[in-house]
Amino acid sequence: MRKGTSGQATVSVAVPPEEVYDTVSDVTRIPEWSPECAHARWVGDADGPVVGAKFVGVNRRGLLRWRTRPRVVAASRPSEFAFVMSFAPFGDLTRWTYEVEPGEDEGTSLVTERFEMVRDLPRALATVERTLMRVPDREKDLQQNIETSLERLREVLEGGGGRDGR
Repeated sequence: MRKGTSGQATVSVAVPPEEVYDTVSDVTRIPEWSPECAHARWVGDADGPVVGAKFVGVNRRGLLRWRTRPRVVAASRPSEFAFVMSFAPFGDLTRWTYEVEPGEDEGTSLVTERFEMVRDLPRALATVERTLMRVPDREKDLQQNIETSLERLREVLEGGGGRDGR
């Protein structure tokens, strides 16, 4: 994928924006709705969503497992939480953003999740995606992941539980 490639989706949830923000900005909960993230934890002095905070994400796809080192680049409760995903030795690759705004009805929210490539995907990683991950079109795959994530997030937020029953 090339720098600037992006995708997004929006879902309406029956939860106020502050509750949505508190959930999506708690990176330890991302595995509850993400199709790829298996584990996430704050690292260093970080223990919550502030600009500059870093966390480790452990992702999986089939038998493939990999770690990322994201850092928070936006933390504006209740409207925006964003992080840039870094992958050694390539550096920053993708910006992930959750935007939250009040819904039409009181106590509801619209949640938009988006990704944007902040640099061209290195050829080595593109080869891994096609061969080891067996994903011929990563842009299309990420778009589907966003749609799946938002549906799962809605279930988590509205009390339907996540994949692990939370």
